[in-house]
Amino acid sequence: MRNTVLTLAAALLVVAGCSSEAGSGGGAAVPGVTDTEIVVGTHMPLTGPASAGYSQIAPATKAYFDFVNAAGGINGRKITLKVKDDGYNPANTQQVVRELVLQDKVFAILNGLGTPTHTGVLDFLNSQRVPDLFVASGSRSWDQPGKYPGTFGFNPDYTVEGKILGAYVQQNLAGKKTCFLGQDDDFGRDSLAGVTAVLGDAGVAVKQTYTTSVTNVGPQVDAFKSNACEVVILATVPGFTALTVGTAARQAFTPQWIVSNVGGDYDTLAKSLGDAAPLLEGLLGANYLPAASAASDPWIQLFQKINTQYNAGAPFDGNTVYGMSVGYLFVQVLQAAGRDLTRESLIDAVEKGGYTGPGLGPLRFSADDHSGYGGLRMTKVTGTVQAYFGPTYETDSEGGPVNEYPAAPAAPPANGIPPAA
Repeated sequence: MRNTVLTLAAALLVVAGCSSEAGSGGGAAVPGVTDTEIVVGTHMPLTGPASAGYSQIAPATKAYFDFVNAAGGINGRKITLKVKDDGYNPANTQQVVRELVLQDKVFAILNGLGTPTHTGVLDFLNSQRVPDLFVASGSRSWDQPGKYPGTFGFNPDYTVEGKILGAYVQQNLAGKKTCFLGQDDDFGRDSLAGVTAVLGDAGVAVKQTYTTSVTNVGPQVDAFKSNACEVVILATVPGFTALTVGTAARQAFTPQWIVSNVGGDYDTLAKSLGDAAPLLEGLLGANYLPAASAASDPWIQLFQKINTQYNAGAPFDGNTVYGMSVGYLFVQVLQAAGRDLTRESLIDAVEKGGYTGPGLGPLRFSADDHSGYGGLRMTKVTGTVQAYFGPTYETDSEGGPVNEYPAAPAAPPANGIPPAA
């Protein structure tokens, strides 16, 4: 009997040993992590009303990972990115994210896109203790460390951006009747809150919203035209930026457009507008990553090389730069998390902060701040070129001032891969 018990105990130890992963420090298996692979997932609008431009983001992130994998990966592990299309539909997002977590057993969700879409999976991801990194949206919802300890933003939050855009209007377009069009969710509401924090509620004469399920902004444009709006700030995704500008042109309404970074990439808008692309002349906006047209920028040179080698030479625009910038930051965090990779060590690594990269403004990660980038610089379209002008500005989501941010962006490593911590 004693021998039987010993044999059974030995067998159980063997089974337990076989079920553990080397990446988890010898303990229980870490979902999505083996000795040779790290599997992460994302939801993206590969189709639907937000697919214009945004469908290019995940392939660009994957291209950066393939570049890193070709150099040996991170601590011998290759990064695999599973991308699922949600069509920018919140119901679809919930379905595909559950598939990624419960069926595909991903290590983390990376750069899930959209305010209305990602909001619906926040509780699920945090209840499952799945790291939810660098959400592709500037909603302030991502910066709630107490409620959502595993969620982190990437984009400057929309209130920060709204304050910076409002400050530009105040300093350069004073006396012009300013109006606002925003998406009917946290994107539009947070952006308007930032604009009015600077201009005051009365400083925005007409406030309109749109929903992505209704592809007609004629009534909103009518309201702007009938009220003689001279400046219109747009918190819109690219398809609705193009739709609004095109609709206004057909009504002979030509205000000064100022657009959020998430809906203002020139190449994406020009492709949507086609022969009407000259309508974008003079378009103002703000951004926080290197301009895709800045051929002398070392980050753009690196990303163009990767795009050619690992992204089948796909169109190179702001969405490509964005996707690769997310990939670079994620690799930085993996390096900081160390060889014994766990979900906890990954979150701890983000909160450690101190990260640099292509961004023009500061990354503000800490245990108390999960908001991502905190600054932007103004842009203007001249001809077919969207270029930066003036200084980079930073601010907060509360009552703090809008200040110039003097630090220059860091240069990329010589081999294009963040060094181990």
